[in-house]
Parts: sequence; C-alpha cells; structure tokens
Amino acid sequence: QVHLVESGGGLVQAGASLRLSCAASERTFSSYPMGWFRQAPGKEREFVATINWSGRITGYPDSVKGRFTISRDNAKNTVYLQMNNLKPEDTAVYYCAAGRLHGSTSAFANEYDYWGQGTQVTVSS
Repeated sequence: QVHLVESGGGLVQAGASLRLSCAASERTFSSYPMGWFRQAPGKEREFVATINWSGRITGYPDSVKGRFTISRDNAKNTVYLQMNNLKPEDTAVYYCAAGRLHGSTSAFANEYDYWGQGTQVTVSS
C-alpha cells in the first residue's frame, strides 16, 4: 500500500509559478512510475505528467508541455511538479498517483493504483 500526500497548491495570478510536492510512504517508492493528474469542476480527470522510476523518462500532454516539469527524488520518496507560466485554465485539483510496481509511465488514470487526496491550484486572470 502506497500512501501519497500532495502539498504546494494555492491561489496565484496568471503567469506565476508553483511547485507541487507529493510525499510517498512506501520505502520501495523508487520502484513505481509516478504521475500527476488534474480535475476541474465539471470535467473529467486529465493527465498532466508522468515519470519513470529513475526519472529519466517523462511525458506530458501538449496543454502543459514546455510549462510543467515533473521530477522525483527517490532518496526523499517525493515527486514534484514544477508549474511555470500558469494560466486560468490550469485551475483544478491536482492529484499525484503511483503506477504499477515496476511498471512503465502512462497517461491513463486506470494504470495507476494509488492516489493522493489532491491539492487545489487556482489561477486568477
């Protein structure tokens, strides 16, 4: 069982930056691919970023590519999402997720087994 806790959300103006963190309880954290997803009111959960166990492989949708960066520190059991040049359409609850043990990166929510409680990001125009 992997317990995930997100932090770092908040209210910012358009163009600002935020860094989200997700701390994992599992000592084998480095064996899991990780991902970030977001969900805005009335919308489906949306893929934001994914990273493999070593951090060498990452993936993003076009909507955030070039603005968001996912990274991880396996020594600290933590994955990060650096968000730059935020836009009002980035407003959502952001969730981190752990994929299948020894699995690969994925953009699909159903390939992640463990989820955090979410952190709110609000971007004002």
